[in-house]
Amino acid sequence: MTTAKARMIAFPREPQDHPRATRQNDDPYIVTRTPPEPTVCPTCKAVFTEGRWTWGRPPAEAAQMNCPACQRIHDDFPAGYVVVKGEFFKDHRDEIIALMKSKEDLEKASHPLQRIMAIEEVREGLQVKTTHSNLARGIGEALHDAYKGDLKLRYSRDENLLRATWKR
Repeated sequence: MTTAKARMIAFPREPQDHPRATRQNDDPYIVTRTPPEPTVCPTCKAVFTEGRWTWGRPPAEAAQMNCPACQRIHDDFPAGYVVVKGEFFKDHRDEIIALMKSKEDLEKASHPLQRIMAIEEVREGLQVKTTHSNLARGIGEALHDAYKGDLKLRYSRDENLLRATWKR
C-alpha cells in the first residue's frame, strides 16, 4: 500500500453535507486564521504558541487576543451542557459538584479551552455550561463512572454543541 493511500484511509475526507463538517464551518469560535505567535489572552493569561493554547508565561512582546474559551464565556455561548437530575443528586449535591469541578481542573490543566462557564440551579436539578463539548462529555462520563445511573449524550446536527443528561 502506498503512503498516499494509507493517508487517505486514515484521514477520509468528509462530504460537505456531513453534520460534523457543517458544525465546524459554522462555529464562530473555531478560529480560521491562527493568531500571531505568541499571543496571550488578556482575560485568563493562556498563551497561543506552537499552534495551540497552553498555560505558560507569555513573552513581553506577545500580542493580545481573547482565547476562544474566554470569548465563549463573554458571549455566554456554551459548547456543552450537562444536566444533572434525580433523587441521588439531591442527596449528594456537594459531592457531585466537587466531582465536576475536579474533572474541569484535570482537563483545564492541559487544555486551557476546556472550562466550566457556569453551574446553575434548574427546575429538575443542576445545569452546567462548558466552553468545550469534550468537557461536557467528560463530566457526564465521570458522573456515570462514579455513580452509574443513566447518561444520555445528544450532539446537535446544526452546531458544535453537546447536551449531556445524567440522572440517578
